[in-house]
Amino acid sequence: MSSVLVVGGTSGIGREFARMRAERGDEVVLTGRDPHRSDTVAKEVGARGLALDLSRPREIAGALADVGRVDHLVLAGIERDHNRVTEYDIDAALHLVTLKLVGYTEVVHTLRTRLHDDSAIVLFGGQAKERPYPGATTVATVNAGVTGLVHSLAVELAPIRVNAIHPGIVGDSPNWRSKPEEVLAGLRAQTPTGRLATMADVADAVDFLLRNRAVNGVGLNADGGWLLG
Repeated sequence: MSSVLVVGGTSGIGREFARMRAERGDEVVLTGRDPHRSDTVAKEVGARGLALDLSRPREIAGALADVGRVDHLVLAGIERDHNRVTEYDIDAALHLVTLKLVGYTEVVHTLRTRLHDDSAIVLFGGQAKERPYPGATTVATVNAGVTGLVHSLAVELAPIRVNAIHPGIVGDSPNWRSKPEEVLAGLRAQTPTGRLATMADVADAVDFLLRNRAVNGVGLNADGGWLLG
């Protein structure tokens, strides 16, 4: 049995991963910004819930004070951001940069003494860094920053392994499943496999990155080859 901490585990892929590992019999702690939601989701998936807001990094150490040894750490907390350089929202940009780059790093800093040589960490990035779109000014920049953070942490924390997952369009995720069918069909047509990634696909990829001891400092795309389109 492994001890697993999923930061950002109350919805989407983070929730799916927490559920998968809890069903496997692991000891899972998941976090979300809202205490009630964290507790509710944790009970639903068989985990323990904590309230933690990545965008408030000075409060992270207190939020994680009673978390013990961590074998596997998944930093899945994300927010969607629509920010153009022509109409730049500084507050929104600072929020996202803080949440992912500062918040992720502070979680690792806080837990450093509770990790061990065989621990593994996975950070969530995204493919806007490779295929930016109008409105992705901050998202693309931050996700590229995740790559730099992974490389830095893998060197600094060695032999602890640190990797990133970069999901493509996840068809059954909360953000995409309500899109019109013609939109999803068009996206599937651009993907060599003819199918979009699912939350279960991405959760399995995260699990691989955590388990495989030869994989370190890697950014894994989980998109069915969509980037080739």
